Amino acid sequence: MKIDFRNINYLKLGNTKQRKIHNIITKYQLFEILNDYKPILVGTIPINIDIEESDVDIILQAHNLKELTQLLLKSFAQFAQFRLSTFSNGALTSNFMLEDTLIEIYATDIDTEKQNGYLHMIKEYEILQARNDSFKMEIIKLKKQGIKTESAFCKLLNISGDPYVELLNYIVQ
Repeated sequence: MKIDFRNINYLKLGNTKQRKIHNIITKYQLFEILNDYKPILVGTIPINIDIEESDVDIILQAHNLKELTQLLLKSFAQFAQFRLSTFSNGALTSNFMLEDTLIEIYATDIDTEKQNGYLHMIKEYEILQARNDSFKMEIIKLKKQGIKTESAFCKLLNISGDPYVELLNYIVQ
């Protein structure tokens, strides 16, 4: 099944956690607040390989981090465990809790559809679509053992090298 991950409506038809995340994003108007920054939900929750500890990853494209910082402070600083960090590579992250769910926002000046978080998720989804449920369960099992998602895929697919680079080079059969 082809999913347009740029629109969160697919979550409404998903599993319990996906429906919960859709409700949180909608209730707190996260995508409306962040709309100017082309938000996309990425990571393991959209492709149903999340584990209990998985957070909600939202990527943004921001050309003006100062403006985005002000928006994040104004909109989310009142929530539990709010943190905001900027990095020398021009990226920004913000974390906070909504209804016992950790939200992580990642922003850079790269178009959201060209960011690695989105590209990795799309590649992982394509691989999952080409494989059976036991492959998916093995990914989840490895994640529960503390292995990062990209590394888990590379391990099961016998891909060597940097998992963040080589996974994107993998050709789905």
